[in-house]
Amino acid sequence: MTDLFLGVIALAVLVMAIIQVAAIVFAARAARRVGEAVARLEHDVRPIVTNLQSISADAARATAIAAAQVDRAERVIGDLSQRLDETMTLVQKSIMTPAREGFAILQALKAAFGAFRSGAPHDATRKRPTAAEEEDALFIG
Repeated sequence: MTDLFLGVIALAVLVMAIIQVAAIVFAARAARRVGEAVARLEHDVRPIVTNLQSISADAARATAIAAAQVDRAERVIGDLSQRLDETMTLVQKSIMTPAREGFAILQALKAAFGAFRSGAPHDATRKRPTAAEEEDALFIG
């Protein structure tokens, strides 16, 4: 009976060894297939990655150029604004100073003619309000 048990044990060990060898062969084939699939995927994805790298490099260059253009436009607008302010100040000074002087001369002439014509200062010829007019201005109602 022990020979029979030994035979059964030997047969079981042999079946287990065959199953293990078959599992190792199957795992090796699966690993090789996965390796081939990964190699194909890398081969197919490599041009996409290269295109993405060139697109990102182009985008970075475009962004740098746009930023430089914005800086340049900002400087130009700032310079233009400053020059426009300076020009407007000069124009205002060149127009307003003679106008003020002319207005002052006209006022002086008006006062002189008024003084010669009436013989009294211009404020003294004004009519003073009567008491009734002063009370009317104070009336609320």
